[in-house]
Amino acid sequence: MIITTPDGAVRGRAEGDVQMFLGIPYAAPPTGAARFAAPAPHEHWSGVRDATRLGPTAPQPDRDFGTLDMSPMFGPGWVRGDDFRTVNVYAPQANQHSPVLVFVHGGGFVTGSTSASLYDGTAFARDGVVLVTVNYRLGAPGFLDLPGAPANRGLLDVVEALRWVQRSIEAFGGDPGNVTLFGQSAGATLTAAVVATPEADGLFHRAIVESGNGLGAFSPEQAARVTHAAAELLGVEPTAAGFAEVPDERLVAMQLTGLDLRTATRFDPLLGLSPYGLVLERQPAETAPRVPLMVGTNAEEGNLYVVPQGNLTTSTEADVRILAAQLGPDPDALIAGHRRPGASWGEVRSALLAEGLFGAGSRALAASFRYEFAWRAQGLAGQLGAAHTMELPFVFDRLDLPSLRGPRGWFGDGEPPRELATRMHGAWVSFARDGNPGWETQVFS
Repeated sequence: MIITTPDGAVRGRAEGDVQMFLGIPYAAPPTGAARFAAPAPHEHWSGVRDATRLGPTAPQPDRDFGTLDMSPMFGPGWVRGDDFRTVNVYAPQANQHSPVLVFVHGGGFVTGSTSASLYDGTAFARDGVVLVTVNYRLGAPGFLDLPGAPANRGLLDVVEALRWVQRSIEAFGGDPGNVTLFGQSAGATLTAAVVATPEADGLFHRAIVESGNGLGAFSPEQAARVTHAAAELLGVEPTAAGFAEVPDERLVAMQLTGLDLRTATRFDPLLGLSPYGLVLERQPAETAPRVPLMVGTNAEEGNLYVVPQGNLTTSTEADVRILAAQLGPDPDALIAGHRRPGASWGEVRSALLAEGLFGAGSRALAASFRYEFAWRAQGLAGQLGAAHTMELPFVFDRLDLPSLRGPRGWFGDGEPPRELATRMHGAWVSFARDGNPGWETQVFS
């Protein structure tokens, strides 16, 4: 099938009642110095552009999560190609004025793509929603704060993708007047920031923040430390001009570890998990949301960062105290507040990670609707539980993915409840349709 967009014609493919258009560019390829510039319009193409296959992905390193297979979320890694700033569109057949969901993937601001198997939008299209998934710049090109370059370039990419939706989505049967932005993890933190961005006003009409952080931005002072450390490591000036000639391979290979980003007024919002992230004077949660907002977290978010690495059983009191000192001025109070009777030090460590990375920052957002995902998966000998990312197969109704099963799979040998996927996926569809998920607060278990 062929659809004509304002930028040119694209050929997609159909599977049953679902149309798929993959790898459609929404901005020009970010190459050379343009990697550190604001997104520019893509050239109009003549003829028909093939949109039947997944395209390139943003430059990114491999990311290891120990004994857990994270490929369902991270996808294939770095698939080389300049034209990676693209969207995938999944639409119902013969639809008109369908609600639109625009998804921003996670991956710690350094990994991930729309090519991940979890983000296939067939179930949303089946249920009458047009799903758009967005690739954006990662790592240094996306988020390293550089004099001479606009800040938060990955965020600018998401806003540019929303502009593409406004001018193009009617061609796919979507309603540009009914667009919901949603993201998970780093993508949820980006979503919260887009909600607080005046330049994005009118480009979408409601938003969902899945396990994000409305308090997750670095200050300019913190970001400058990262920039100077990266410039010293690469032997270049800490400016956009200095980084312009550095090839992607060197940027991806940079190991910026052990940076102390604490300042007199801020702790490291990413707790050392990533040197890259949003850079803002004010946190997104400090700005009143301009659209209705649904916000949620998982009951055991921190398990993703301790269970696959074996730290649930090996963590000590000393490990917990080091982490608590990164989170606030009173480590003893933090530990006491998160230590349930009989809890191991590994469980306390998990709870503190959940609070620091997602809990406090999600509660700080002024949400119209709130949820908690509490179903405990049996992955990794039953220890994984309701870990960070675990809601994704239910939201996308992708429980049948083979990669989610087996000794390294999220579900292990257990069988996830299909009724839960029906409820959760249905709530996202309802929110996209009319702004009402069917509840004000909800626990999914």
